[in-house]
Amino acid sequence: MGIRSDLDSNFDFEIIDEFLDHYSMMVDSMEVMITDLEKPSKYKRSVDELFRVFHNIKSASGYLKILPMSKLAAFVEDALEQLRQMDELPDEGTVSWLLAISDMFAQWQDDLKLDNELSHIKYSLLKIPYLEK
Repeated sequence: MGIRSDLDSNFDFEIIDEFLDHYSMMVDSMEVMITDLEKPSKYKRSVDELFRVFHNIKSASGYLKILPMSKLAAFVEDALEQLRQMDELPDEGTVSWLLAISDMFAQWQDDLKLDNELSHIKYSLLKIPYLEK
């Protein structure tokens, strides 16, 4: 039984359908927001919007008991909050890390569509580049 079947057996169809619609929109928009972090004129809006996206994913996946997704979203939300406090644009390593995070959430989107088990979180995603300096 995959993740979608598990959700279907534990939650109302309308809740799952709404989650999947919103999740899809958020995942599809992540990459553009992440690359916009490197543009001074778009940085503030992009980091705030990314923070909101990961906060929403954390909340919704927590409600649906999708623990790996909820935990990674909370981790990224905390990292983005720290990034919001910095006075400089993120370096290439941070942008690459966020793009890899986006890829993980896109993989989970595929897992949901195909009713697979959730893919495991890659260890490299748990190391925040800008905090390691």
